[in-house]
Amino acid sequence: MQRIVFASLMLPNAASETNARLLVESIRAFAGALAQTPIWLFSPDDGPPPARALTDRLQALQVTRVPYSLDLTARAFPFTDKVQAHAAAEAKACGHAALLAWLDADTVVLHAPEAFLLPEGRALGFRPVHHTLIGSRFEEPLDPFWILIYHHCAVPQDRVFPMWTHVDATRLRPYFNAGILITRPETGLIRAWRDTFFQIYPAPAFHAFYQHDARYRVFMHQAVLSGVILAKLTPPEMLELPPSYNYPLHLYGEDMTGHRPSSLEDLITFRHEGFYENPAWRTTMPAKAPLKQWFADRLL
Repeated sequence: MQRIVFASLMLPNAASETNARLLVESIRAFAGALAQTPIWLFSPDDGPPPARALTDRLQALQVTRVPYSLDLTARAFPFTDKVQAHAAAEAKACGHAALLAWLDADTVVLHAPEAFLLPEGRALGFRPVHHTLIGSRFEEPLDPFWILIYHHCAVPQDRVFPMWTHVDATRLRPYFNAGILITRPETGLIRAWRDTFFQIYPAPAFHAFYQHDARYRVFMHQAVLSGVILAKLTPPEMLELPPSYNYPLHLYGEDMTGHRPSSLEDLITFRHEGFYENPAWRTTMPAKAPLKQWFADRLL
């Protein structure tokens, strides 16, 4: 039984493949005692294979590529591919690993993520969402959208607690970031998320929200995740990871909180939205020269 495995999704496009490669390179380079942890990259089984150079590099990094089946009828809805890949990772990890660390591919690890090694009694390590967006403010009445989510997910009201968003520091009802989740596979939490999400996202009651504001469609998967977590776990079974985990580099300029880092080297993991697509990234990235060079060497 492995203590922990890392898993992520790599789609057959240049951005996703670049992100996944940077993620696994960063784990092997910077994750300290966890640097040699098994890494699984899930890819749709109907997609084209990666280029030979990428395949060879992933093999050299001892990364296991895992095909998984997609529900093609749902492919047009946002993030169905990720929900299914994460559920496939949980199923594969059952009986194989005590902990599953899911990291979206646009994650970079800069130091050993020791907080991923959850203590006994904790079944979930999480970070809150970056922004409020469609979140439910804790001091306000539950709005019609979240009433529906809580109803369909059967959320007990006594499990609702406040959390603060990462960047705009708003006090919300629980709204978990789906891009970083540390779970115990035997709980079946992620497969419950998949099943509930696929059951309720097409429900007619949600269509008006999708039409009123496209963000409800984009973040439906994350709202359902939040409902399922609250339905399956009690607050003492959850562990909020420190703000040095899952930091949103792409929102650095908007961060007015006290945990904004002076440089990326202060972080354990960060998220980005393709920072390398900006030709001036070396100028704008809040990092020291050696880390910038590390990225530059891998983006040739």
